[in-house]
Amino acid sequence: MTTRISQSSVYRLGPRLVKHLTALGDVASDSTVNPSIIHLVNLRISQINHCCFCQYMHSQEARDDNEHQARLDVLPAWREAPCFSTQERAALAWAEALTLVSQHPVSDDDYQNALAAFGEQGLIDLTTIVVQMNSWNRISVGFQFSPDIDI
Repeated sequence: MTTRISQSSVYRLGPRLVKHLTALGDVASDSTVNPSIIHLVNLRISQINHCCFCQYMHSQEARDDNEHQARLDVLPAWREAPCFSTQERAALAWAEALTLVSQHPVSDDDYQNALAAFGEQGLIDLTTIVVQMNSWNRISVGFQFSPDIDI
């Protein structure tokens, strides 16, 4: 296996990555995109992108913010799980659609459901969170960042 640039070196050599990507995820406290939705969206995107580092980090953050482990357990099957709200479902559908945009177009239904659930500003906020997470995943996967898992 080829040794990749380390996580600390990426952050040290590319400080604009941290600055600008972090700024993308900053939403106003009165945004219709609440922290619970952000956790779910970040974790689901990281699952789709097979980003071990981000999956570990965001599941831990979600639990630290009192997210139920049972909901995290069934997140990959959120469409079948009865424990997600209409707003959460709209956010997850939007996040999946944008993450998988190279495989199929974003449907009018996904757009309309997300717009109805979040409003224009909220949908823009949600979209920037999706862009941010997909970007972090590509950095983490590309450089093979690995979580420090204690078991």
